[in-house]
Amino acid sequence: MEREDRATSHVQKKSEKHCVSLVPIFNHLEAEQMNDVMQVVQTIPFKQGEMLFHAGEASESLFIVNKGQVKIYRLSEAGKEHIVRVLNPGDFTGELALFRETIQENYAESLVDSLICTIRRSDLQTLLVKYPTISLKVLTEFANRLALSEKQSASFSSEKVETRIAMFLAEQAVGKANEVIELPMSKKDLASYLGTTPETLSRRLAAFESAGIIQQQGQRKMKIVDLDALLFV
Repeated sequence: MEREDRATSHVQKKSEKHCVSLVPIFNHLEAEQMNDVMQVVQTIPFKQGEMLFHAGEASESLFIVNKGQVKIYRLSEAGKEHIVRVLNPGDFTGELALFRETIQENYAESLVDSLICTIRRSDLQTLLVKYPTISLKVLTEFANRLALSEKQSASFSSEKVETRIAMFLAEQAVGKANEVIELPMSKKDLASYLGTTPETLSRRLAAFESAGIIQQQGQRKMKIVDLDALLFV
């Protein structure tokens, strides 16, 4: 029994180290500093469809995706879901809790079976004081998210649906071998993220395919046949 406990503890510590090393706000730290962070990390498994938190709850922790995928979304007054962003391994949410007591404005749902690392606000505030470089990394992440949010808002207000879809696909194709991409989320969730409906998204993708711009290869994979044409939709 003792041997099993030691083995479980070893696996958990290995998972926590992997989790911490994935995150940009921590991965610049020295090994000893990284160990300090690991001491306050808790690893929690979430099943597909399980909620990490709901809007209206107190925001008290930083959530880091170790394995899996999590969607962050809001609900309109009419109950319509709008995806704010999708978190992949190394991404995190809940950073506002680091600086002040606040209430969650969004919902967080595990899209697949996921492993999430959490750090409580009080523990992370102690780390911020001890290692000021973490604070600088957090501020950089704030700036990046603000820029992305402004870009998304501008796109929604000024670009046509087909242009938003085309821009998203073009961004996914950057650096991909043979320009074959895999959508980072389901088409239903992608439609929500892009501010349209699943039916409209399907019609626009079918139109791109008919025009020889893309070639769909299953539910999520597709080949960008003509990137230049996609950029000028």
